[in-house]
Order: sequence, then structure tokens, then C-alpha cells
Amino acid sequence: MHLVLFLIFAGLCLAGALNLLFQRHPINSALSLIVVMTSLAVLYLLLGAEFLALAQIIVYSGAIMVLFVFVIMLLNVGAEERTHGSRVAYLAGIPGVLALFAILASIFLSLTKNLGSAQLGGFIVSTSDLSRVLFRDLLLPFEVTSVLILVAILGAVVLARKEH
Repeated sequence: MHLVLFLIFAGLCLAGALNLLFQRHPINSALSLIVVMTSLAVLYLLLGAEFLALAQIIVYSGAIMVLFVFVIMLLNVGAEERTHGSRVAYLAGIPGVLALFAILASIFLSLTKNLGSAQLGGFIVSTSDLSRVLFRDLLLPFEVTSVLILVAILGAVVLARKEH
């Protein structure tokens, strides 16, 4: 089951990354990046890193992507043309979602009698140990990353400002 889920979400991650590259509109690219980040969170969950998966969804798919969309909308102040959606979404998206739903439904329905047999790995880390590593040992990279993101947002605001 893990291999099938890994292949599904790894393929979804690769498809989202390719869609991110080939989109013309930056908002569609940002939405594709959300698909990539959420697929990575599921891959983390398959590896047994539940905290990292939830942090991936909350921090990257939530907060950082909201900032990206805000900056994109700030930079594209002009009128935007109306589109009827991506051709890739119509051609591959709807059948892909239906196939993904069918595969996941068949996997979960075939495993209804084995739901209680999940095992945790041998390395169980408490939240206090994890927070000690994040906020003591890795504090400098965390703060450098936050300052870098702040500088990028300020740079986008300066570039988007209209000259009077």
C-alpha cells in the first residue's frame, strides 16, 4: 500500500512541478506549487514524519503560499485577461482525479479488515525533543530563512510600487 501511495503522490508532485513550469499565469503556477507542497506533505507522512507533514501543510501550503499569491497579485496590478482555464486541467486533471479517487478507494476498501495492523517506527521523538532541536540547535538557519523571506517580500513591494 505504501508503494502505491508513494507512486501516486510522487507522480502528482512531478505533474504539479511540470505544470508550475509550463503555466503562463503566475496564479496558476502558485496553485500548482500548492499541489507540489501538499504532495510532499503526504510523502513525509508515508515516511512516518507526522509533525513534518503537518508543518509542511501549515507553513508552506498555507502561510508561504498565501504570501506568494499576495505578492503575485501585488506585482500584477494591471488588468488581466479572462481565460477559460488551463487545457492541461481539462485534459489530464479531471480523468486524473477520477483515476486517483478510484485507486485510493479500491486500496482502502480492500484493506478494511487490516486497518488495525499499522506499526510505528522504532524512532519515536517527543515534541519537546523536536522543539529543542528546532529552537536551540537550528535556530540560526530558521531566523536566517525568516529574514530572507522578509527581504524578498519588501523587495516585491518596492518593485511593485508605482512611480509618481
